[in-house]
Amino acid sequence: MKRPGPLLTLLAGLVLALFLLTLNATTGMRPASSSYQEQSPSPAPVRSTASPTTAPTPSRSRAADADYAGRTDDDAAAIAVSVRGGRAIAYFCDGRTEESWLKGDVEDDGALRLTGGHGAKLEGTLQDGKEIDGTVEVGGTRHAFTADRAKKPSGLWRATATVRSAKIDGGWIVLKDGSQVGVVTRDGEPSPAPRIDPETGTVTVDGQRLTARPATP
Repeated sequence: MKRPGPLLTLLAGLVLALFLLTLNATTGMRPASSSYQEQSPSPAPVRSTASPTTAPTPSRSRAADADYAGRTDDDAAAIAVSVRGGRAIAYFCDGRTEESWLKGDVEDDGALRLTGGHGAKLEGTLQDGKEIDGTVEVGGTRHAFTADRAKKPSGLWRATATVRSAKIDGGWIVLKDGSQVGVVTRDGEPSPAPRIDPETGTVTVDGQRLTARPATP
């Protein structure tokens, strides 16, 4: 038996190749894909443009507007304090020749540190808006005091004027029992003050009718 020749072998190889190509086209075989996949870049984080929230700043508390009047613990003098808008004035008076006007701020905790002429000073504390406890130093002498919250006509009064070419400056403290303590200075010379009408504030000084008014800071 004769073996197939080279030409026949070549034809058989071509037929097999054509058969394999036809088979791939009809079955849809695809070459295996690579396991590597390019990952999409992660989106950049979004930053909030809103302003950071800040806690509200608490408003500063302030002592209520009120008037206070009382006497020193040694009963040597009277004292009155008027508080308005975080400021205070005070008047110390013995009803004869010694007096002093003082002024200053009221701290958030109710503390008062007032100063006046000739080194006078007052240190006190508001007690729940009902009274002021503290000390006052005038003329080198220190006095402890308690001044209760006053209701009109109690409280602090003042009158200034010029009478017969003399400068008049009068201060009065009307206490809750109706008693009055005051000093009038004429060109800087102090003397006991005449009574005022607490309903109207009218007072007669050296024959001149004046009007005292509630004193406030």
